[in-house]
Amino acid sequence: MANVQVRNIPEDVHRALRVRAALHGRSTEAEIRFILEQATRPAGNVKLGSLLASIAREAGGMTQEEAERLNQLRDKTPAEPIRFK
Repeated sequence: MANVQVRNIPEDVHRALRVRAALHGRSTEAEIRFILEQATRPAGNVKLGSLLASIAREAGGMTQEEAERLNQLRDKTPAEPIRFK
């Protein structure tokens, strides 16, 4: 696991971090780690289907007839499970 050292944190910011950590029952270091994890985590998992649907909407979408035709052409055979030897 990596280490990061932050210098010259203003005293009022450090005090606020200590207070926030105490309110959450964590050490100041654990609170900073939590804040960094929250700040760098994506807001939500992007699901491929949702992403593709949003791209299609932005591109003008499909008519109902086009969607029905695509559904008719779609291979509905269940996929074979992966086998590891």
